[in-house]
Amino acid sequence: MRLTRFTDLALRVLMRLAVEETDLPTTRDVAATMEVPYTHTAKVVAKLQHLGLIEARRGRGGGLTLTSAGRAASVGAVIRELEGAGDVVDCDGAAPCPLRGACVLRGALRRAQEAFFASLDPLTVNDLVAAPTGPLLLGISGGSPGAGRP
Repeated sequence: MRLTRFTDLALRVLMRLAVEETDLPTTRDVAATMEVPYTHTAKVVAKLQHLGLIEARRGRGGGLTLTSAGRAASVGAVIRELEGAGDVVDCDGAAPCPLRGACVLRGALRRAQEAFFASLDPLTVNDLVAAPTGPLLLGISGGSPGAGRP
């Protein structure tokens, strides 16, 4: 299973916000820290805000914060939501597979995909920033070493 860049960045944004306690980073700050384009980060932030995982405040004193739902969110559930429930392979695409009517592989891949998600279900965003990841995130974001939440 390979995650899209969008999902990868969304997980990194959630992790970055999970270690922040004092300064509220902006979307630009997060994009710079993660070394990704601002426009791509802005789309990710909008989706995470729509899902209720982060809160974005504009203006002076604004920035991004992780909601309590975001902190406790299951990594498997977040990835399911961002990746969608589509098949691993496109058997019905522009050039449909001639085996699609009697193929065992399609079902096996679907079960493997669900097993992948299920293995991530018990893991929360908070778990992702336990040591050694949290202190490293603080280091690259310029935060104080004691500010992260294990």
